[in-house]
Amino acid sequence: MDQTLSKYQPIALSLFRFITGLLLLQYGVAKIFKFPVLPYFANIPPLITFAGALELVGGALLLLGLFTRPVAFILAGEMAAAYFMGHMFKAAPVFLPLLNGGTAAILFCFACLYLATSGAGPISLDAMLRKKS
Repeated sequence: MDQTLSKYQPIALSLFRFITGLLLLQYGVAKIFKFPVLPYFANIPPLITFAGALELVGGALLLLGLFTRPVAFILAGEMAAAYFMGHMFKAAPVFLPLLNGGTAAILFCFACLYLATSGAGPISLDAMLRKKS
């Protein structure tokens, strides 16, 4: 089974990068363009607007697979900051992401950390640019 599935690993990495970028892009669009209208993004402070800009641009770059490693590294840091600054102290037991709403931030942090170490995969602009040079 390991040999059968391992041949699909490069394609799965590209798909993982694409979906992670798409989901981050969705958060950026919601924070910057207020679409879809979500009550918790109605009046957001400047720091959250900056985070939304990072998610919008970074998500689009991950979607395309362009500058994947540095972009993913920056987004991993942003997601770690989002958890520690925005979620960690929202609930009484400090480290319970299920209660403080930080599950997505933690998942995005480690997904982006993985992408920063593994790269974009074969179906990406990074791979196309590497082939040309």
